[in-house]
Amino acid sequence: MNRLLLVVVVGVLALLPQMGWVPEFWITQLNYIGLSSLVVLGLVLLTGVGGLTSFGQAAFVGIGAYTTAWFTTKLGWSPWVTLWIALAITFVFATLIGAITLRLSGHYLPLGTIAWSLSLYYLFGNLAFLGQHDGISGIAPLSVFGISLGAGRNIYYLVWLIVLGSLWLTYNLLHSRPGRAIRSLKGGSSMAESFGVNTANYKVIIFVYAALLACVSGWLYAHLQRAVSPSPFGLNYSIEYLFMAVVGGAGSVWGAVVGSALIITLKDQLQNWLPRIFDTNANFELIVFGILMIFILQYAGNGIWPIFARIGSLLRGGKKQPQAEAPAQATALEQRPRPEKGTLILELDKARKEFGGLVAVNDISFKLHAGEIMGLIGPNGAGKSTTFNLITGVLPLTSGDIQFEGKRIDNLRARDIARLGIGRTFQHVQLIPTMSVLENVALGAHLRRDVGVIKAALHAERHTEAELLFEAAKQLERVGLGDYLYEEAGNLALGQQRILEIARALAADPVLLLLDEPAAGLRYKEKQELAAVLNQLSDEGMSILLVEHDMDFVMNLTDHLVVMDFGTKLAEGKPQDVQQNPAVLQAYLGGIDDDFDEDELAGINSSKEAV
Repeated sequence: MNRLLLVVVVGVLALLPQMGWVPEFWITQLNYIGLSSLVVLGLVLLTGVGGLTSFGQAAFVGIGAYTTAWFTTKLGWSPWVTLWIALAITFVFATLIGAITLRLSGHYLPLGTIAWSLSLYYLFGNLAFLGQHDGISGIAPLSVFGISLGAGRNIYYLVWLIVLGSLWLTYNLLHSRPGRAIRSLKGGSSMAESFGVNTANYKVIIFVYAALLACVSGWLYAHLQRAVSPSPFGLNYSIEYLFMAVVGGAGSVWGAVVGSALIITLKDQLQNWLPRIFDTNANFELIVFGILMIFILQYAGNGIWPIFARIGSLLRGGKKQPQAEAPAQATALEQRPRPEKGTLILELDKARKEFGGLVAVNDISFKLHAGEIMGLIGPNGAGKSTTFNLITGVLPLTSGDIQFEGKRIDNLRARDIARLGIGRTFQHVQLIPTMSVLENVALGAHLRRDVGVIKAALHAERHTEAELLFEAAKQLERVGLGDYLYEEAGNLALGQQRILEIARALAADPVLLLLDEPAAGLRYKEKQELAAVLNQLSDEGMSILLVEHDMDFVMNLTDHLVVMDFGTKLAEGKPQDVQQNPAVLQAYLGGIDDDFDEDELAGINSSKEAV
């Protein structure tokens, strides 16, 4: 978090209530901006970063507000006690709702959040002990050490202390081991699961986190307003919170404050001026907000805050401050023992995958030994990448079995297979483009350390984080990307992104490395450097299975080849034997001309690249 910005913001916020010329109205507005910022901050984590759209955050605000309202007015309990009760109730509700709702995907997820949001809203308005639509009034103000916070200028400090603390906690969380896992959710689960991330758990975690922030906002709201009723906790307010997140910048913590401030201020001014201009009380501000949303989506898709951030970067000379930096030295992560060279590592026995009537992998069998580099080759559509997905647990087998180091793995989840020591890259590059090269690789080491969400939010994992970043930097140096540590991954060329994926896989400390077209997009010299790295890994005892279309690269690198076509194994053996196989030549060249001699065929085969 930019320290200068933080100092300026804290200084201005601290001085405003002390300035007699600042009207009470604006202090009240700042209080409501702070309350909204808490809810929107949860949406930044949930929707902007995690990619999970929720239209139900106002309902969690209602849980916090109604809990403290009922316990303080009916039982006379201290508001500070009811805060913990509200958080506990919200935790239970959010965990149960999240565990059910977050199984949905696509448009079904936001529809699901609308459903439970409406359900809670109607409960607030129809339960007799909550006052039905009249709500609960006469709520006592907060007090600290006997000092009443009933006045807006007094509770102001508590509101913004909680907001700034929440910003700090959220920022710390996002730039940590759990934070990298959370940021990987938006790109889909297959990549994250392949590096050991329990995506289902992390979805529930950020859902509960966002709900707890909304609950605190509701607790503050009840004691600021001194009365609660169902209307502020309905679907329209949930939509407004989501609108604030989009306008401010759904991918950045400061975007929550910017979006809340802009929308609340604009809404108030529009409600004051539009009736005077048009001589009507109609809600013309909705039209203005609609136009604003179109403008934001068209010209500032990432929100307002990133524009401010770019301006700040230009003022600093165009240098972007890295969010995570690799230490010069740190304790090396423990490495798993390598099996003795020649030991059987991977065995596929009649592995079969059917998609309805399509047989993508047709009873494939082969073995891979420790320290061996095996190539899996064949024309496009041969089933090579599907075989990779079967080995890594991304897809389930239809029949047959797959064993890794003597243990059957085809019935395991992808993250459990990753834990055993299988790392991989992907046919289509799967990186987090807005995250630095260093942090992308650190995600690969996710399973090599265990850091909880609370510890990360409190920034109590500095030592562990240093170890993970040091390991990531070491692997990047190893593959030749040491000069790009703090570059955004999305800014790299395609060939560099493929090398980056290899570094990320190496950070997982695998026994078996699966590389899907690693040389695609690389120049000749870069391919030579990659081959040197892979040979070194093989000498260290790592087993490598690669899919590649560059036949020169494959023939010079691999110890063993398996050729596939239409899901079936055509041939298997040493490269020099496979390239003479008539079935292989038929698949690659479309047949054998009897006028060609063996030398001519070998020459064609060595230079031919499969398409």
